[in-house]
Amino acid sequence: MIGHGFMGAAHSQGWRVAPRFFDLPRQPEMSILVGRNAATAAEAAERWGWAESSTDWRAVIDRPDIDVIDIVTPGTSHAEIAIAALNAGKHVLCEKPLANTVAEAAAMTDAAARAFERGVYAMVGFTYRRVPAATLARDFVAAGKIGQIRQVRVNYLQDWLVDPESPLTWRLQKELAGSGALGDIGAHAIDLAQFITGQRLSSVSGIIETLVTERPLLGTKQGLSGTATTERGAVTVDDVALFTGRFEGGALGSFEATRFSTGRKNAFRIEVAGSDGAIAFDLEDLNTLSFFDGHAATGQQGFTRILVTEPQHPYLAAWWPPGHMLGYEHGFTHQARDFVHAIAAGEQPTPSFADGLQVQRVLAAVEASSDNGSAWTRTHEPAPELATQN
Repeated sequence: MIGHGFMGAAHSQGWRVAPRFFDLPRQPEMSILVGRNAATAAEAAERWGWAESSTDWRAVIDRPDIDVIDIVTPGTSHAEIAIAALNAGKHVLCEKPLANTVAEAAAMTDAAARAFERGVYAMVGFTYRRVPAATLARDFVAAGKIGQIRQVRVNYLQDWLVDPESPLTWRLQKELAGSGALGDIGAHAIDLAQFITGQRLSSVSGIIETLVTERPLLGTKQGLSGTATTERGAVTVDDVALFTGRFEGGALGSFEATRFSTGRKNAFRIEVAGSDGAIAFDLEDLNTLSFFDGHAATGQQGFTRILVTEPQHPYLAAWWPPGHMLGYEHGFTHQARDFVHAIAAGEQPTPSFADGLQVQRVLAAVEASSDNGSAWTRTHEPAPELATQN
């Protein structure tokens, strides 16, 4: 695993737990964790169960005993690491968003396509797909339970940047993060909406805004934030992203991604309304799915709350008795499970780098729309060429 921090902890949990609850065709070995600082990398490796640590990701990729590279670094390094790993014949799991630009994501997708021909696979980590209730929502839509999709509403709300004196972390710097709320949590909103509906966004119209343009520099990192110094720096990413979209099937969607929604810690809600019914999922109640059956008798209609903990529900057969809840971390276990199964079967894992590229194009279209005064912008324009694709 290259990188650590918050996502490093989550991915480590997934790798450590997956083979203990699921029957995997191959046994993951948590061999080595890579970080920029030798001391913190060693401490993280010890804490999370990695056999050793390093500060040289290139040397790790060259090691013949390493089969999989898991990338949890800031977006600015995704392309370089992933392309090098794929060229070296390593399977790659890369955190979302796939890259910081469409050009980088396109180069990564091209490298993944070439690697696929050699039996080497790549996947991007949109883990909310693997929350059982969200997967069940996809299954309901695919089975036609809500009929023709007409409207999609998605909100992803956080408040960890409400305080203007919260320090300037890497997620607030465009050169490292690519974008702010739009790419950080808006990418999840786009992917989950497309996953559940089975349709891609074809055009968008949006606006993004930076509400606090300057913050104190980061002193000591703590979780997503940390302590502030007396020096200050510019915020170069968006704080809020609002956009509408049209899906390939004609449905309309509305999206909100913000890290300035006071009182909301990690509120991620999606509702899909169709001609025959509707489904709704809320991450703050992640073990349930709400389903409205439009064919129920008049006077008996209403949203049914389905407790998604039965063994026949997605992923649940490996876990606890019905009613014993899962949590945020289980999505990463399911991610590791699915990735290993796909590799062993010689199949392309999903979401693929091509799926990640498509989300990247939607993000870029929202930014372009905002720059052009919220004009409708297509999401499938050709990606510009990278200067180098080594």
